[in-house]
Amino acid sequence: MSTFSRRQLLIFFGGSAGAAVLGDKLLTGLSGVAEATTTPLNFTPVRLPHPLPIYQTQRSFLPTGIGQGQNIAPSTTPNLPSYNVIDDVVVPPEYERYVIVSWGDRVFPNPDEYFGYNCDYTGFIPLGRTNDEGFLWVNHEYVGFPLSDLAPEAPVDVQGLPTTFPPVIGRSLPAARGVELEGEFLYNVGGSIIRISRRNSARRYTVVRDPRNRRIHGLSGLGINRQRSDRYQSVTSWGTLSYQQGDQNYLYGTGPAATQVFESVNADGLGNKIIGTGFNCSGGTSPWGTILTAEENFQGGSAFFVGVTEAVLPNGSQTGYTPETIGERFGLVGEKYGWMVEIDPVNPGFRPRKHTALGRFRHENITMRAEAGRKLVAYMGDDRRGGHTWKFVSDGVVTSPNSKANSNLWEQGTLYVARYNPDGTGQWIPLRLNTPTNPIAPSIISSVEFAARGLAQNNGRLPLPRRNGIAGQTIDGGGFNCDRTNEATALPQYQGRTLADFYPTQGAVLCDAFLAANLVGGTPTARPEDLEIHPINRREVFISYTDGAPGSDGYPDSRIFQVAKLSTDVNATQQSGGLYKIIEDSADSTGLTFRWQRFAQGGEAGSVNGAGFASIDNLVFDNQANVWGVTDMSTGTHNGFNVGAAGSPITINHTSTGNIANFTGVFGNNWLFFIPTSGPDAGRVFPFAQGPVRCEMTGPTFVGDTLIISVQHPGEDSPINDGTILSRSIEMLALDGTLFNQTRTVPRGSSWPGNIPTTDGGQNQPQGFPRPSVIGIQRRNPISGRFV
Repeated sequence: MSTFSRRQLLIFFGGSAGAAVLGDKLLTGLSGVAEATTTPLNFTPVRLPHPLPIYQTQRSFLPTGIGQGQNIAPSTTPNLPSYNVIDDVVVPPEYERYVIVSWGDRVFPNPDEYFGYNCDYTGFIPLGRTNDEGFLWVNHEYVGFPLSDLAPEAPVDVQGLPTTFPPVIGRSLPAARGVELEGEFLYNVGGSIIRISRRNSARRYTVVRDPRNRRIHGLSGLGINRQRSDRYQSVTSWGTLSYQQGDQNYLYGTGPAATQVFESVNADGLGNKIIGTGFNCSGGTSPWGTILTAEENFQGGSAFFVGVTEAVLPNGSQTGYTPETIGERFGLVGEKYGWMVEIDPVNPGFRPRKHTALGRFRHENITMRAEAGRKLVAYMGDDRRGGHTWKFVSDGVVTSPNSKANSNLWEQGTLYVARYNPDGTGQWIPLRLNTPTNPIAPSIISSVEFAARGLAQNNGRLPLPRRNGIAGQTIDGGGFNCDRTNEATALPQYQGRTLADFYPTQGAVLCDAFLAANLVGGTPTARPEDLEIHPINRREVFISYTDGAPGSDGYPDSRIFQVAKLSTDVNATQQSGGLYKIIEDSADSTGLTFRWQRFAQGGEAGSVNGAGFASIDNLVFDNQANVWGVTDMSTGTHNGFNVGAAGSPITINHTSTGNIANFTGVFGNNWLFFIPTSGPDAGRVFPFAQGPVRCEMTGPTFVGDTLIISVQHPGEDSPINDGTILSRSIEMLALDGTLFNQTRTVPRGSSWPGNIPTTDGGQNQPQGFPRPSVIGIQRRNPISGRFV
């Protein structure tokens, strides 16, 4: 169901109180917009492999080569018998795309340094009164193959194959794990700050040389290890090059955990000094010109070793170094990672800080409401299976939204976790020492799946803090898995207490926020990846939940989220996330109650309630309050092929039940979609762009008439494109819910952007090197500062 009624749309995007009255003048009052446009769509939707209702009524642009394509007439049965995937960022013919900056680019004062890997969130801070020039912040989330065949979780069958580090960076990485290799991996995460300008004849953004261009990476400040008295005192560099020598650009913490854990427990002897930021996924840009960057998958293990220890003791410090991780290698204590980090791109004198009042969990992003005379309010997601939806309310009030002094408001306030009720209401539960413990029973959160299938994945797992003497545990720290098999005896021992019975300080609570939230009865959810506040009705918060399938971290509440395909019917509802919103009951968003709604359920358009997209991730509103979203389908399912040199087909059987993550293979590559919120096309899902092979499109940011967006991990975990083509027949749903088969062909690996013209930032090499990059998309013939 990828076309929504006008009433549904107005209620969901326009604000339930006045939408029916506002109608097409919904946007009145939005800065720079007098009233909503009612003109028809002015671009040709990109043709994707799978059928969508929009293809029944509108012509579409089918890509046939790099920068080439043909218009396809609308059809009542838009099933394509074959589809050839193109390794490029495919945009409508009315638009152009070009590369602004790529991994490995030497754009910093020190010529040894280079732009980091796996670009994600982007934030733009203008210089002057126009958007023609400014500083761009770019997150770098993680490293993977083909950067190195020793990168975490690189497939076995790519070992020894060519990698991109030598040809792009100009030297080779060590052939074995150690300080130099893992240090370079950490250098490639964090973020980059670059000055960009489009004051040129092409009106395209390019990098400008500026002494303020700089990296803030996973080992920034490594030089402070010299202050330690343990075995890490001599670990102050990771190579011989200038930037590999440990510097003094450390970060610091604010709020309760900084004083009560970093300083008082002082596990590393460095107090409130922190080495680096890493694992940076999404984020937010403040009205006062700073960036909040989110440390997400910081948890380290034997396979994903570029990480630190997540589990903490009751006092908030790590349970110990996890063997074979970069935490153990460089002495990075786990409690100092997993935070929201504030950075000022324009001011190098602003020392980046980790705001611990915002909690430690796998942060995906942040969106904030800053209004003069009111408290600062922020919403955040915890991107894990069973992760939570969060709100922070400051103790102090905003004087002026543009004041740099607002950074201080992050230091003191209350962190809340959302509890969703099946009747569409909800409560914000504070994470305070005196908050009662009241976990939701695993048998309740898994009740819908259990009733339909007679079983629940992972037995409805609900992780809780492990404590000596509770539920038969003999040690403190880390998590205890409460589930349907043990809840009768274990759960009562976690009920009827307060958080003070499990943690000695507020700082310790915040260091273990995920488990503490389960303990007080926060709702486990379906991987909340992005939250955005409505640009007009500030009480409404839109949330993209990426995937409802349970996992080792927890089980999303099946009364609220689709956690599995529950029926063998081929067109039964699929679990592929969805688009939700919270409507605050309080006018200033500081209250303790809210309502919630689900607008779109992920899944094929031919499935029951299917919106025609899967794994929705980053969201952004343009300056007309239209909604844009990107997808985050797992690399190992793209186009129905697994990663690795073999590129083996994965099974897609529409009669399957349970976790049907493989179904995302029908959608092809990750893509960008557009939902107008006004005019004759309101509520329709328009495919706007499709990314290169095995990539994820992330961090969309509108800067005037340009969309800046990252292209992350093209060719991930696959050989560099050598011309090998994979082909298969793939089972798909037609719009009427019946099955058809499509022949799908796709390059095994990627060459993007090396394969695009030099005029667009490539090298005109069909078998070039894949490089994560940041691109600009703009109309070929601009329309008075608007993107659409």
